[in-house]
Amino acid sequence: MCKHGRGSAMAAEASEAAEARVREWARGQRSRGRERVVLVTSGGTQVPLEARPVRFLENFSSGRRGAASAERFLAAGYGVCFLYRARSAFPFARRLPPPGPALLDALRLREGGEEGGEGGGVEVAPGALPGLAPALQAYRRARDGGALLALEFTALDEYLALLRAAAKALAPLGSSAMFYLAAAVSDFYIPPSEMPEHKIQSADGPLQITMRMVPKMLAPLVKDWAPEAFVISFKLETDPSLLIGKARQALETYRHQAVVANLLDSRRTVVTVVTRESEARLVLSEEESAQGLEIEDKIVGHLEARHRAFMAQ
Repeated sequence: MCKHGRGSAMAAEASEAAEARVREWARGQRSRGRERVVLVTSGGTQVPLEARPVRFLENFSSGRRGAASAERFLAAGYGVCFLYRARSAFPFARRLPPPGPALLDALRLREGGEEGGEGGGVEVAPGALPGLAPALQAYRRARDGGALLALEFTALDEYLALLRAAAKALAPLGSSAMFYLAAAVSDFYIPPSEMPEHKIQSADGPLQITMRMVPKMLAPLVKDWAPEAFVISFKLETDPSLLIGKARQALETYRHQAVVANLLDSRRTVVTVVTRESEARLVLSEEESAQGLEIEDKIVGHLEARHRAFMAQ
């Protein structure tokens, strides 16, 4: 799906570099006492509509689920390779307000720093970010312990190339590797050979475009790239009558281990983990939410148990 010529060569070099980086990181996990590794994909892909892109097709995703899940996997002792969309939610950093007044109001200049912004530096206003200190401590433990490796993508073709590279690098870990595919990946794209070179002009009238289907990556991932790994995909729907059937169809087609099925309107409180043998409905109560729990606590806890059983087979 990459452009021909120089662009294709550069993409191949970037993919090879990413594979080498993940492979080296993965080798170090067992020497640090970690038996299990998970690749968490997170955020939405971007599909350009022009060769010199001004307009894009975006998939809905803030990356919150992937970032929250990565935190839980780290707490459970996994090494986490986090493949995420640029500027989407990041583990631990999601405790910060988004750029804007809320973030600026949470900060203040230390005494001596008012004039010209020099001297005293910047500090967090008392009580402004109550969850930041423990999150920062957890991030530094993960970083300093080599448990967290981050890979960034924006465009669809970047994501697909990095997923393939990471999968090949993690394949030697066998059943101790998990793939937690929470990214919202576009189903459609325009091949570079069919893109207009320049910005589409509104003066030309209503826009009509034809998009091709994106090749499904689950099939080669499960069959060729990491055939012994524990693989979880996600299914998001808006129609409740379609959800479980679509999840079961995916399991039958791709022969992986589990699908986390959820509806758009209730995705933060209810999910169903579907396997070929079972359906486990996970619900976050209002009391649990008030205590600071998130649905990802339940998802990761459930899948961790299944992964242990899978490794023991």
